[in-house]
Amino acid sequence: MGKVAFLFSGQGAQYPGMGKSLCDASAAARYTFEQADAVRPDTSKQCFEGTKEELSQTINTQPCLYCVDLAAAEALRDEGIVPDAVAGFSLGEIAALTFAGVFSRKDGFSFVCKRGEHMSEATKKTGGSMAAVLKLSNEKVNELASAYDKVFPVNYNCPGQVSVAGEKEQLDAFCEDCKAAGARVVPLAVSGAFHSPFMDEAAAALAEELKSIQVQKAGIPVYSNASAELYPEDADAIRASIATQVNHPVQWQAILEKLHADGFDTFIECGAGKTLAGLVKKTLKGVSIYNVEDADGLKAVVEALKV
Repeated sequence: MGKVAFLFSGQGAQYPGMGKSLCDASAAARYTFEQADAVRPDTSKQCFEGTKEELSQTINTQPCLYCVDLAAAEALRDEGIVPDAVAGFSLGEIAALTFAGVFSRKDGFSFVCKRGEHMSEATKKTGGSMAAVLKLSNEKVNELASAYDKVFPVNYNCPGQVSVAGEKEQLDAFCEDCKAAGARVVPLAVSGAFHSPFMDEAAAALAEELKSIQVQKAGIPVYSNASAELYPEDADAIRASIATQVNHPVQWQAILEKLHADGFDTFIECGAGKTLAGLVKKTLKGVSIYNVEDADGLKAVVEALKV
């Protein structure tokens, strides 16, 4: 086995009951939820008992998914499985940064709550939605989007899959163009046009929030959504990267390819769902892929990897 990467799930992976089995199985996971509840009461209850509609609201989605992501990673660390690097998809990058020690536990959770609030506020003002375009090249999606002034390719997920954000009417027309070009289009379970200029106001607000939050060089290498390179080490550069992540594209395919080129051959998705594990499978060959979202997943990974 080569190097191990933890991948932290992003928004859209949420579902009712997420994290409950993991919390029951791991003291480290349980402690993560207890810490969250101390800052934002009933966060764990919302994860375990909240409705689909409740969990789909950005202001709830982000702190809840963050907790499940971080709880899964902490449960693995408690079992002696520690990654050589981490990366998180969109929201998951905040959990990855906290796990790597850039934020303290309290500051990471407090910040993700603010992130959800500011992105929710931006969505109320700008509207917008997102869709995944399948079976077209990145270049073709970019070409089709260039005909619209309020449609933006934002998540380069894997070969043949790009998520696009934009104003609803233009996005609907763009999706029809994609279908005419041979694509399959899937609406995404998110409430705003994330990682696009629609989030400029949120990025500015988060930059202000970060001025009063202590950050430090990562103790574990973190690959950046925006650049697919390692996160900067300077505190001001770290803050700038975190703030502008919300209104810039996620280069996920490039991150996976970079990790593989850097010697990573074992990938563990931490958090709700199996979306990232699926993207690894579609992007890389000859690698081992796992996911930890519940007690069974945790047990399987521990049995497979623990020395």
